[in-house]
Amino acid sequence: SELGVARNTVREALDVLETHNVIRRRAGSGSFVTYRSNTPRSAPADTVADDTSPLDHLVVRGILEPEIVRLAVINMTPRLIAALSETLSQIEAIQTDVDGFIELEDKLYTQIAEGTGNPLLASCYQLALTTYRQSFRTKLRRRSLTPKRLQDYQKRYNTLFNAIASRDVASAVEFIKLHLVEEQQLLMQDI
Repeated sequence: SELGVARNTVREALDVLETHNVIRRRAGSGSFVTYRSNTPRSAPADTVADDTSPLDHLVVRGILEPEIVRLAVINMTPRLIAALSETLSQIEAIQTDVDGFIELEDKLYTQIAEGTGNPLLASCYQLALTTYRQSFRTKLRRRSLTPKRLQDYQKRYNTLFNAIASRDVASAVEFIKLHLVEEQQLLMQDI
């Protein structure tokens, strides 16, 4: 309904994608991206982006983000929390600017990763963000960020910020885990 196409058109498109080994469909489970580009690229980050499926990206986020959030809650200085609050205020001011929202969302996650005090972990997460930006998943994400969904994410990030600012490790980690489950469900709807 978002794209204004009939179910038959979607089914035919999925059939074509399955025929070309871009997706794999499982009855009762859904459709999963299996395509991996064999096109060589000059920059390593491009190769990683080409070789990373949206599901691979979510798996990496599922590994990194709970630990990043845990360490950020423990290690963020008051100055870093104030900077995070400023970014959150900028996010909350957005109503329809999807590109601006995505840029600030990346900034928020980067600040949290840097707040761990672990430069290697922050660099690993930065690679995950770079890979995400270069993949087709970003295009899907832009399409799914309706004004209502933007408001929902703004509320979620406010909840996450409050857990970080109050040094509530359990709530922050639980929040990010639930958020990742919802991201996975959204990904499955997009495919």
